[in-house]
Amino acid sequence: MVKVYPFKAIRPQAALAAQVAELPYDVVNSQEAAAYAADNPYSYFHIDRSEIDLPGVDPYEPKVYQKAADNLTAFKDASWLVQDEQPAYYLYQLTMDGRSQTGLVVCTSIDDYISGQIKKHEFTRPEKEIDRINHVLACDANTSPIFLSYRQPAALKEQIDAWQAAHPPIYDFASYHDVQHRVWLVDDPALLEIISGAFADVDALYIADGHHRTESAVKVGLQKREAGQSSVESERFLSILFPENELAIWEYNRVLRYPVPENFFEDLSVNFTIKQTMDKKPAQAGMIHLYLDHQWWALTIKPSAVPTDAVGRLDVSLLQTYILEAIFGIKDIRTDKGIDFVGGIRGPEELERLVDSGDWSLAFSMYPTQMSDLLAVADAGEIMPPKSTWFEPKLLSGLFLHDLETK
Repeated sequence: MVKVYPFKAIRPQAALAAQVAELPYDVVNSQEAAAYAADNPYSYFHIDRSEIDLPGVDPYEPKVYQKAADNLTAFKDASWLVQDEQPAYYLYQLTMDGRSQTGLVVCTSIDDYISGQIKKHEFTRPEKEIDRINHVLACDANTSPIFLSYRQPAALKEQIDAWQAAHPPIYDFASYHDVQHRVWLVDDPALLEIISGAFADVDALYIADGHHRTESAVKVGLQKREAGQSSVESERFLSILFPENELAIWEYNRVLRYPVPENFFEDLSVNFTIKQTMDKKPAQAGMIHLYLDHQWWALTIKPSAVPTDAVGRLDVSLLQTYILEAIFGIKDIRTDKGIDFVGGIRGPEELERLVDSGDWSLAFSMYPTQMSDLLAVADAGEIMPPKSTWFEPKLLSGLFLHDLETK
């Protein structure tokens, strides 16, 4: 079983929710965050990307994290963000292109992560962990939620659906990419107990997005524990749990800046069948589409080249093994400057634009990794290649903060 806990969220006034809520800090850069926050004093980017208020300052300088803390205090002093008086659960529904997913907003246990009941599928980078550790410590709060998935018990779904049907949402607005965001407050004491108890039947939670936030939240909790400064809340971290059957993973595409080898297609043909195509996206797993010299090519993996293990058979692994490493010599895509990644929300047209601009040599359009693949890899205790998954719609930050209560 895993443990979940209600908490007293710090959250926007209903009238300000749409103006406060912003994209996650790690899907925009400083310039984009500044542009989104321009002329909007309520924008959560003033807290989550506080370097926008300190032009010319390195975003990892101590004064940036102090500015985040100062801005959080200012938001609370102005009552733009207000803390609930009693612990509660929250329901967060996102609807995009007619498809909805409803998450349960909770606190989860750092000990469940340490014991492996909250499972990961990616490695993290120390410098990104340090950034969020410094941000959490300065604010003494989990300032962004972690996106988790789980196999939802049928009885719990019935309780959630019934509450949504019987109560109006406290937030209801549209934001980026016309996604509708709705939030319900669940404050009935009896239902809080039922929800908490339902997780006795849940064996594991899975990190869908937010590996760096998870590592950072856990390490902050452990630091406080070791220093004798822990509280009940610092032993927990902010999470939003979505049923695995409601989620959609989009493709995470690649562009390369390397020159194309003279025998490129000959090298590809060792492990792939190749043909020209008018399609910009692969139609099934085992296919990768290549954009080169204004032409799309369909690369289909030969059955004899497909490994049997959960990680090796992923399309992103096939690309890494047989093309990026074998042909271009790219061993670590996390650090190699000759490769970049393009989220599926931008479409294959963005790949065409980047390559046609001359800044990039070629692009690969991927078939999305499936949720069943993610769960299988995590259950096996394995790690996916970096940038294997792109989830849409994005959970907005600023709707829920979790006070660690240790100052």
